[in-house]
Amino acid sequence: MNSAHILLRTQCVRCVTPLVRTAVRQTALSNGGTTHCPTLTSTCVQQAHRAFHISSGNNKHWPASPTSKANDEDTKKEKSLVGLEDLFERAGKEAKTKATFNTAVDVFNKRDKRKRGHVEFIYAALKKMPEFGVERDIAVYNKILDVFPKEVFVPQNFIQRMFNHYPRQQECAVQVLEQMENHGVMPNVETKVLLMQIFGPKGHPVRKYQRMLYWFPKFKHANPFPVPHQLPADPVDLARFSLTRIANDLDARVTVYQMPYTDITETGEEVQEPHIVGIQSPDQQSLLAKHNPSKPVFVEGPYPLWLRKTCVYYYLLKADPVPPEEKVEEYIDPELVGPEQCLHYPLWVDLDLQVHMGDDFSFDVDNLEEGAVYAMCMTGQGDQATLARWISGLQETNPILGQIPTLFRLESGPRELQDLTAAPQRPSGSDMDSEQHGVEYEHAAEEDEQQQQQQQHGGQRVKQ
Repeated sequence: MNSAHILLRTQCVRCVTPLVRTAVRQTALSNGGTTHCPTLTSTCVQQAHRAFHISSGNNKHWPASPTSKANDEDTKKEKSLVGLEDLFERAGKEAKTKATFNTAVDVFNKRDKRKRGHVEFIYAALKKMPEFGVERDIAVYNKILDVFPKEVFVPQNFIQRMFNHYPRQQECAVQVLEQMENHGVMPNVETKVLLMQIFGPKGHPVRKYQRMLYWFPKFKHANPFPVPHQLPADPVDLARFSLTRIANDLDARVTVYQMPYTDITETGEEVQEPHIVGIQSPDQQSLLAKHNPSKPVFVEGPYPLWLRKTCVYYYLLKADPVPPEEKVEEYIDPELVGPEQCLHYPLWVDLDLQVHMGDDFSFDVDNLEEGAVYAMCMTGQGDQATLARWISGLQETNPILGQIPTLFRLESGPRELQDLTAAPQRPSGSDMDSEQHGVEYEHAAEEDEQQQQQQQHGGQRVKQ
């Protein structure tokens, strides 16, 4: 209404101004040109300009200069970036917890009733969730979805649904549900109510929610060996869990050979002694009892094992592969029924299968033969002295180890295989002392010398 009144006033002023000018000229000619014409015209023009007045509220209808537009956009971007980045940092100065994260979300909701910039804020919140440790909390995800304005993005007809009504907001909501899916978070009824209020029953986020409800229960227990989200904090319990997961044998027995403790030397220095946890099954004990005492066994490692974002290391007690000439094949009688044979699940089956002429057997399979593994262990330190204690503990249940020579083939594990969530610590077996490397090189040199001596003796015998 104000703009219409202003336009009418300007048109009236334009119509009256030429009439005033002609009247002034006629009076000036009749009076002989000696009147206050300039003053009259100036007053008329001044009053005309005074009538044409626009308030500051109506200036926004007039086009602004490009420089002012650029400056306004820069200031808006700076304010939005500073607000979104500093909002979580200020809330998490003292501690990054669920309460501080919710405080940052509440501050954004109270800052503006229209919730301008809510899409950028939701993306920033999704990025900051792992830092606050709330990436697996369904209540926090529902609080983030509650940031969207309600009943604004609901399509009103089929044309709006067909052309993806408010695509930016729908993509943002789908991204929230995808992050829930990646972290294994199951949506609940509150999530459905929020999505229905924001995007309606036919929106893409609601369809994503329905697909998650269909597929999540089917794949929730698909892994037969699940890893818990919260791993044990105690290194001994973590070693037990890891070794049981590697062995996958119900008869295997876990033994704690040494608990971590602090020892004080004669000089008064404190020495941290590591833990030693091992595992061995009855089948491995029987294989070790049949081992040839003239051939050595080897302690090898460390080998990495990833449990979600945590990496642990284990060591093996194994032997070299048996040469083909020394192998003894055990014949299994197919008619034998005993503790090692079952009618329903036989260990050996001889079937004459018909082979089609079109079958292709040109592929090659490389069978890699490895030596038998007799035991496994996990320690806090991977030096030779610690692993020697493990071997001495194994001798209590495997007396043959006292007759078999034991060689250590240890390697330095990569330092980057660490717990990504914790501070960098010394991994079990990753950092070896210089003495260990020296022992490794000495063993390698001794083996080379023995091989050279055997070759020389063999050559001398051939000459004789």
